[in-house]
Amino acid sequence: MLFLPEASGPSRPVPTTAERIPGSVRRTSSVDTTRPDGLLGDLVVTARARDLRTGPGRSPVVSGEAELSARIDGTTRQLVSITTSPPVPELDRLIGSTVGPGFRSRATACCPEERDGSTLLHLLLDDLPGATLVSGYAVQRAGVLARPRSPELPPGEAPGPARMVMAQDDLCAGWAHDGTMMVTIRSTGEIPVPAGPPAPAPARRDDSVAWHTMEPLGPHAMRRRRRLDVVAPGVPDDPYLLDAHFRDSHMNEGGAESVVHEYTVTGSVDGTGSTVLDISAEAHVLPWMECPGALASAGRIAGMRTGELRTRVRRELTGASTCTHLNDTLRSLGDVEVLVAELSGHAPPARGFR
Repeated sequence: MLFLPEASGPSRPVPTTAERIPGSVRRTSSVDTTRPDGLLGDLVVTARARDLRTGPGRSPVVSGEAELSARIDGTTRQLVSITTSPPVPELDRLIGSTVGPGFRSRATACCPEERDGSTLLHLLLDDLPGATLVSGYAVQRAGVLARPRSPELPPGEAPGPARMVMAQDDLCAGWAHDGTMMVTIRSTGEIPVPAGPPAPAPARRDDSVAWHTMEPLGPHAMRRRRRLDVVAPGVPDDPYLLDAHFRDSHMNEGGAESVVHEYTVTGSVDGTGSTVLDISAEAHVLPWMECPGALASAGRIAGMRTGELRTRVRRELTGASTCTHLNDTLRSLGDVEVLVAELSGHAPPARGFR
């Protein structure tokens, strides 16, 4: 395996979870991916999400929960099985489809009411393709994908997995044509392996409900976790505040968890939660030194309607000035309008495809 510590990105993991604030609602989710049949076997997914309101004196009230279990073919990435709580039998129509490009649209076609309601289950379904893709890091980190270019291949050519990566040139800041990863692949035929810092435990000793329940990770497992806090204003007509956290982490064969990607995003929305007023992102852990070049792209969503974020971010924030993981975090802010409605006591807005 090829490690390039001199070219790594920021390595400042978030030390602990933000404190819950009275008058807020916290949406958390986790997507765990394991490979119980071996590194090249099927991928088993366990995903959970929860909404937690915090009242006076930081009293917690769980207002919603969802779970998803799935098995995905490790070679073809086709969905083998899926079960959810609450149950949605229509999702059985997804079995046999690829958990990759087009999956989100197919899931929406099965149960549009989940997307329209910005439900917890929709959040898990929406995150499944990205978490599945990132879970390939476990295979790479174990050395299974280490295949240097053979002598007979000319410069600029690469074998197998490396060639697949090269086909997505300029996908994002970390995959920029002239960036560390792509230059290394072209010169060596090997995909360099990022190695992130140890993952601090995000649980708070003074708050046992800061996160929903998650099982311990086993060897070669990965976890994608999200937290979105929406805080009601202390003064009427002031904006609602947002505080979001995103982390991908990996557990090695020795039981040591490390951070692969980590962002925090803060900002505000108007009193209905329908429009982003301001937004900023901070990179805590990213694979390559070019990756933080995507931070400024977060500002592009200021002024956008939150109900449009899931579609507009995918359509408009593309290329080497952006980051796919940051984009997914910005897209998750599409849930804010429903969370503001919960805090304000108003009925959630009627939302169709935007």
